[in-house]
Amino acid sequence: MLALGGKAGQSCAMTETLRGLLALLIACTVWGLSPIFYKLLDHVPPAEVLAHRALWSLVFFVVVLAVQGRLAELRRAVSDRRRAVTLAIAAVMISINWFFFIYSVQIGRTTEASLGYYIFPLVAVLIGRFWFHEELGRWQWVAVGLATLAVVILTVGQGVAPWISVLLAATFGLYGAIKKQLDMGPVISVTSEIMFFLPVALGILVMAHGQGQGQFGVTAQDTLLLMASGIITAAPLILFSYATRRVRMSTAGLVQYVNPTLQFFCAVAVFGEPFSIWHQIAFTLIWTALAIYSVQALRAEARAGA
Repeated sequence: MLALGGKAGQSCAMTETLRGLLALLIACTVWGLSPIFYKLLDHVPPAEVLAHRALWSLVFFVVVLAVQGRLAELRRAVSDRRRAVTLAIAAVMISINWFFFIYSVQIGRTTEASLGYYIFPLVAVLIGRFWFHEELGRWQWVAVGLATLAVVILTVGQGVAPWISVLLAATFGLYGAIKKQLDMGPVISVTSEIMFFLPVALGILVMAHGQGQGQFGVTAQDTLLLMASGIITAAPLILFSYATRRVRMSTAGLVQYVNPTLQFFCAVAVFGEPFSIWHQIAFTLIWTALAIYSVQALRAEARAGA
């Protein structure tokens, strides 16, 4: 009976892990193709797009919670001071990440954004090592070293640091680490974060429309796209929050490759952005680093399941 109970427990845990992986894969696919969506709004200031992302995603979340009868949970979530501080920090991280991603697409630097999200899994490795005390092998350190070398080469070759790449990787990595520590459901946690950012978002919109520059309501297409940004934002965030509580940081980093690969495809094949020799060298190093890390991660998972 004990053996059967143990197998049942393992099966349940495996099911939860698989659900987390599926949720993460869907989220990464939406993020990876999102440059196409935001390119349609490249004439709208990125701060205004960010504000609408926050506003309409909050509307989406509140409707979901109201239907579920869980609005009281939201009030309890933000009433705890320590939890509120953690949520506020998470809100800052994801807001910065959103803004500079939108900005990079609008100024024709989606390639640099994709590089940032390629670097993120290796940032997640470092966070897993120094924050969550996950063990790293020699080859995993080699992978991190190659990623660092890629950033250095790109900096030297272009004469300027790929600051968008580094910023996106760092903010998203920290966001994931913070989310992993929150003992809250994904919808409640994400809604709480956006609530903390809402005053800033409303301030941006009031200022834009007060100066006669707000784009909402000017054309039907822009209005619908700005409203749709809430769904584009909310759905993958729920999935990502769900996933980070069910998979290891290292596993999350492995699946995350889908996101930058699709972004890279959008940048080079769809938008026709330049891909210099320095980009080629840097991306080759990053892809090599990710290949090394992936092999090691898969071996570790195989040993754990043996």
